[in-house]
Amino acid sequence: MAMEQPLPTSKPVRQATRQPHQPRKRTRWNLKRTWPLHLMLLPAVLLTLLFAYVPMGGIIIAFQDFKPWLGFTGSKWVGWDNFRFMFEYPDSVQVIWNTVLIASMKIVAGLVAPVVFAILLNEVRNSTFKRFSQTLVYLPHFLSWVVLGGILLDMLSPEGGLVNQVLAAAGIEPIFFLGDGDWFRVTVVVSDVWKEFGFGTIVFLAALAGINPALYEASEVDGATRLRQTLHITLPSLVPMIIVVGTLSLGNILNAGFDQIFNLYNPLVYEKGDIIDTFVYRMGILNGKMSFATAVGLFKSFVAMFLIISAYRMAYKIANYRIF
Repeated sequence: MAMEQPLPTSKPVRQATRQPHQPRKRTRWNLKRTWPLHLMLLPAVLLTLLFAYVPMGGIIIAFQDFKPWLGFTGSKWVGWDNFRFMFEYPDSVQVIWNTVLIASMKIVAGLVAPVVFAILLNEVRNSTFKRFSQTLVYLPHFLSWVVLGGILLDMLSPEGGLVNQVLAAAGIEPIFFLGDGDWFRVTVVVSDVWKEFGFGTIVFLAALAGINPALYEASEVDGATRLRQTLHITLPSLVPMIIVVGTLSLGNILNAGFDQIFNLYNPLVYEKGDIIDTFVYRMGILNGKMSFATAVGLFKSFVAMFLIISAYRMAYKIANYRIF
C-alpha cells in the first residue's frame, strides 16, 4: 500500500512593512553653477520692478484729492470718496457695460474664427498653399493699430471709402461705420478678429497635429465621410484646447483693446464705444481728474485680478491646465 505523502507546507507570507516617511531633501541653490542664468534674467527683473511695481506707489492717488503741485504728501486725503463718485457718475455704468459687451464679443468671435479656419486649413493637401495661407493671415498680427487705424479710417469713410463704394455699386446706402454706435461695435469686433485670428490659428493647428491618425483610418474603414470625421473626431479632440483658450480669455473681459478703440473712436460713438481704458485716459489726462481716473483704473485692476485667478482655477478644474 502506497504511503501517503505529506502535504507541502506553504511558506509564511511576509507582510510588507511600511517604510517610515523620508523627508524630501531640499536642493541646495548652487549659485556658482547657475549664476549665468540669473544674470541673464536680471534685466527683465529690473524692468519689471521699474515699470510694474514701482508705479504701484501711485495707487495712493485714488484715495486723495490729488493736486500735482502739492504732490503725494500735500494732497488732501479723501478716503473712498472717489470710488463712491465712480458709481454715482452717470457715465460709469455705461462705460463698464460697453467694455464687457465689446470684450465678450471679441472673445467669442476670436475663438470661433481660428477654430474654423484651423479645421479648414487642416483639410488642405497642397503644402505650399497651406503655408502661404497661414503666413498671409498671420501677418496682420504684427501691424500696429496706429497703422491699421489710418487704413480703416480711409476704407470705411462714408465719402469715398472703398467699402462704401462697393456698397453703392450694389445699390446700398453708405454706412457710417465709425460714426454710428451700433456699427462701431461691429467694426471693432470684426477688425480685431481679422487682425488676431491668424495668431490663434497656430494654437489649434498644433492641437490638430496631435490627433491620432488611427482614429481617421478607423473611421474611413467604417465609411465615415470627411464631414463625419470633423464632427465626431476633430471637434471633440479640440474641445480641451477650446476650453483652455476660452477660459483663460475670461481674464481679459475688462480689456476691450485700448489701442484699437483709441485710434478708431470719436465723440459720436462715446455712448456705445467708450470703454474703461479710454474713459480713464480722458478723465485723467485730458480733464485732469487724476484721482477719479486712478480710482476707476484700480477698480478695474481688482476685478481683472479676480477674473484671472478664477479663469486659471476653472482651466485647471475643467481641462487640467496649469502653468505652475
